[in-house]
Amino acid sequence: MSTELKNKGPLTGVRILDLSTMIAAPYGATLLGDFGAEVIKIEMPKTGDSLRHMGPFKGDEPLRWPALARNKKSLTLDLRTEKGKEILKKLVAKSDVVIENFRTGTLERWGIGYEELKKVNKDIIMIRVTGYGQTGPYRHKAGFGTPATAFSGFTYLHGYKDRPPISPSFSLLDYITGVYVAFATATALYYRDVNEDGKGQYVDIALYESVFRMMEFLVADYDQNGVIKERTPGLSGHSSPAGTFQTKDGHWVVLVTSSDRTFERLAKAMGREDMLTDERFHTNAARLKHFDLTNGIVADWVKTKNRDELLKYLDEHGVPVSPIYSIKDIFEDEQYKERENIVEVDHPRLGKIKMPGIVPKFSETPGSIRNIGPDIGANNEEILKGLVGLTDEEIKELEKDNVI
Repeated sequence: MSTELKNKGPLTGVRILDLSTMIAAPYGATLLGDFGAEVIKIEMPKTGDSLRHMGPFKGDEPLRWPALARNKKSLTLDLRTEKGKEILKKLVAKSDVVIENFRTGTLERWGIGYEELKKVNKDIIMIRVTGYGQTGPYRHKAGFGTPATAFSGFTYLHGYKDRPPISPSFSLLDYITGVYVAFATATALYYRDVNEDGKGQYVDIALYESVFRMMEFLVADYDQNGVIKERTPGLSGHSSPAGTFQTKDGHWVVLVTSSDRTFERLAKAMGREDMLTDERFHTNAARLKHFDLTNGIVADWVKTKNRDELLKYLDEHGVPVSPIYSIKDIFEDEQYKERENIVEVDHPRLGKIKMPGIVPKFSETPGSIRNIGPDIGANNEEILKGLVGLTDEEIKELEKDNVI
């Protein structure tokens, strides 16, 4: 798959200034870039985005940067300097969206907060991502994904009861928040551009809220039943049977029956139609009361079959099941290949590099990978000349003063 594709995507014509660093907000900007938005990533001169210095690496080459910063242009600009602020305002005047994730109040102290930028462009949309939001007693706390995950209540639910709670093994909350960033941006653009009274606005996104919004079951159960859900190693309290099971040949699979209809299919597949009339198993509510017993019956049956045999058999019966894949398994799987979930693109130093493909897939205006994460300041001249209108001499002066 070439890094230069002709398709422009549904967001062509939208210009976004990405002032953010690390994962959550930048990932949202990348998603928007995948679908055609022009994303100008503004980075500190010389050092750039902190993500450039995070692993994994191949030699000195950061391996997550090409995908997480793809479809962006890099402009170095020190926003703490007066000249840097002037350039930013000139860019804001010609842009649609600003995405930032500085600690609450930082941009205001620098004189480039939302109210100031709105004076330059009344239609500007600003997406603001922080750990705890722009309001509330914790608004000034430093916010990173893993602590925010703990604050959200998510970490409390995961692990074994006799061991400490466990955090996700990668920056899950940051990526979830990135999806909210893209969603919020598209929604704000729609309101501004479609409605007669539409106007720019700022959107306040707190990291912890992104996953907390997904746990309505937790809120309702505590509110109505006083239940404090404790941690478990798998899905529990919702559906039964559900969990991780080991096959005869030592592989692991995940199986869940989220409705009585799917349990009926499983019971018939196991040759245990008697469970359908047994008061301990005949409804999901009953099975939840006998969760360990139900799961034990399924576990014993799963152990009688090898993985491939089991998967084929349960697929034929319409039972939701999946092998637990490693990344090696994913690279070899035909579904991933057919869906172009992994694509190969050109890299200036590595030659080629593989990364996740475009998600979701639009029938008429599909997204594209037009370039990988750029080298720091790769687009300085293009942007400063083309958008800001600076001369070569003015650009050299900015470099001399470490503004860019």
